[in-house]
Amino acid sequence: MIVKSVNPMFELAGDARASEETLKGLDAWRDLDPKQQPQYTDPAELEGALEQLRRVPPLVFAGEADQLKAQIAAASRGEAFLLAGGDCAESFEDSTADSIRRRVQTILQMAAVLTYGAAVPVVKMGRMAGQYAKPRSSDVETRDGVTLPSYRGDIVNSHEFTEEARRPDPARLLDAYHASASTLNLMRAFTKGGFADLRQVHQWNRGFLGANENYVRYEKMAGDIDRALRFMDACGVDFDAMRTVEFYSAHEALLLEYEQALTRIDSRTGDPYDVSGHFLWIGERTRDIDGAHVDFLSRVKNPIGVKLGPNATADDALRLAEKLDPEGEPGRLTFITRMGAQTIGEALPKLLAAVKDDLPQVTWMCDPMHGNTITASNGYKTRRFEDVMGEVTGFFRAHQEVGTVPGGIHVELTGNDVTEVMGGGANIDEEGLQRRYETLVDPRLNHDQSLEMAFQVAEYLTEGTD
Repeated sequence: MIVKSVNPMFELAGDARASEETLKGLDAWRDLDPKQQPQYTDPAELEGALEQLRRVPPLVFAGEADQLKAQIAAASRGEAFLLAGGDCAESFEDSTADSIRRRVQTILQMAAVLTYGAAVPVVKMGRMAGQYAKPRSSDVETRDGVTLPSYRGDIVNSHEFTEEARRPDPARLLDAYHASASTLNLMRAFTKGGFADLRQVHQWNRGFLGANENYVRYEKMAGDIDRALRFMDACGVDFDAMRTVEFYSAHEALLLEYEQALTRIDSRTGDPYDVSGHFLWIGERTRDIDGAHVDFLSRVKNPIGVKLGPNATADDALRLAEKLDPEGEPGRLTFITRMGAQTIGEALPKLLAAVKDDLPQVTWMCDPMHGNTITASNGYKTRRFEDVMGEVTGFFRAHQEVGTVPGGIHVELTGNDVTEVMGGGANIDEEGLQRRYETLVDPRLNHDQSLEMAFQVAEYLTEGTD
């Protein structure tokens, strides 16, 4: 259910005022048959939750989003590399200090591998502090003759297969806000309080399986970094700037009621920003050029992304860019390709060649996860690590062939030692999936597989600079 009588509340300061046109425009998505929205049963209950969301402080600030935009623009030119990683769908239960630390730690380690191995600045972005909603192929799920609403992420309902648990609950919108706020608070503490200092590269590996080949490889690299830092210290270099890193939050802007309720007017410019996260993306299922999600995100000033599957055409890309980035602003629009290992080698070069002259400002990322999902013979939803890396390989080869810039990777991962993706250095097989299969939705790379990917991507980036 979509609430029609909404009076958005915005943060205003100084002489900045939200124009009638801006307020009306932000509401236009409601008339466009929005897809993948929960069917709430109590309009008053929903409106009560939204009214509270309109009054809460922003989770991020417009200036931070602008800063990220500038860094993504650098990635579009090959002057940086964008690394986005995190859970397929965050859960409230897993929003613990240890779990958040491990995810941040894994992304920091991957970034260190990429930075050291390829000598390129890495823009770090977590699928964190907001990735609580997931699109589903069906509105309902049937088990043993019982049909209930599908699980759409903790922001909507609960995973347990009961009528009450699966009821879309508006109170969860507020729960998602508070979980995001606490996650962001901890992310900022880790990345601003010294935990992310490059002199801690050995510490980041503690608690993981030290005998594994990838961890041994990482420790060797960490030793090289240590020696380089000691040399710099002897030369009198000031290391204060290394104590902190910029770490941004990203999620799919799926639930439009939530996103609009957390949209504010920037006091500097009078422009609207969605302050639920720094970077927001539109999924393959909701990127209809005339659809609600594209319309809404065309009206906010955050850096945004759009997923493009194997059937995306040059016309799709050009029309999306015209709608979402009419001024051709570097860093504003990122296309995230998700084509599958078997398809990317043919589909992506054609797409890149057709649009590269018209869209030089667009940043290109690779999502090697969603196009490679399979069901194992024992029923587990999984991916093969070799397919995931096959798509990454195809992504770099396509850009090299066409002469465009591979700007980043967008990966579903966890810092935990889960067994959800087959293969990799640990050689997880179908039977091994049963050991620690913990995801509620899509399979994720574990810490070891994430490091293995980072080392391989660093090699690709190095080859691209030779």
